[in-house]
Amino acid sequence: MLVAPSILSADFGNLEKDVKEICEGGCDLVHVDVMDGHFVPNLTIGPPVVSAVAKAATKPLDVHLMVENNTFFVDLFAPYKPKYITFHIEEEKHPHRLVQHIRSLGISPGIVLNPHTPAEAVEYLLSDLDMVLLMSVNPGFGGQSFLPLVIEKTKRMKALIEKTGSKALIQVDGGVNNKNVKELEAAGCDIVVAGSYVFKQEDRKAAIDSLK
Repeated sequence: MLVAPSILSADFGNLEKDVKEICEGGCDLVHVDVMDGHFVPNLTIGPPVVSAVAKAATKPLDVHLMVENNTFFVDLFAPYKPKYITFHIEEEKHPHRLVQHIRSLGISPGIVLNPHTPAEAVEYLLSDLDMVLLMSVNPGFGGQSFLPLVIEKTKRMKALIEKTGSKALIQVDGGVNNKNVKELEAAGCDIVVAGSYVFKQEDRKAAIDSLK
């Protein structure tokens, strides 16, 4: 299991320290939640903070856009060379075009599905994606409880990926901990995002290890 701790739950007064701790603790990606206060009722971080995270991180960045005007934000964060940029299908009129644009920037594209959005919403895009992110909470805030419906949805997404011959990885974000990670793995999840679970423990390496 690959682990992508979300810095949304980090201590922003000691962000460099927290980012270095998770990287040294064996995380695979550093998950960066960008919220604009419009698509979701929360406002998080912009380029100065992402620039600082990119300098501190020794693992690739995984930028999750929860915004309106996706193309603007893709171009805003592309200079920090994240490995992945993911955007919400619910907010994009021309997802295939944006996927191609992200790839043209040398970044792996991914699409995010809110809890209510069916797996089939991205069936015809899967061959062009490197990742599908399934939200297991309603986006906007950290610390929410895991929605069990995502287990079945992960299985359906895995079946669609195999059916289409896609190489897209499945990432699950929201309320993930060492109790539900085994179910997610069995369902076909490749990457888990964990914010509160990792950053609320003093030993970040132990928290990451328990998910792996």
